[in-house]
Amino acid sequence: MANVVIYSKDYCPYCVRAKQLMETLGQDYNEIDLGKNPELVMEVVQKSGGMRTVPQVFIDDKHIGGYDDLAALHEKGELEPLLK
Repeated sequence: MANVVIYSKDYCPYCVRAKQLMETLGQDYNEIDLGKNPELVMEVVQKSGGMRTVPQVFIDDKHIGGYDDLAALHEKGELEPLLK
């Protein structure tokens, strides 16, 4: 299985949706809550190419984007192959 990391904040509805999608697919993920770990904000901004919104999703260190990007990959049938 792929290594999935979701940078999130606890009050973010799109973060909840991203995590729910992973759970629906049976995919484990590591969540990094930026609200509880503000020192990591600059790390995710650099890794994501300047994105400051949450969630920011990475699969095997490849930046996927936010929830809309993740959902679009899923709708096109391209997400599950990345998770193998």
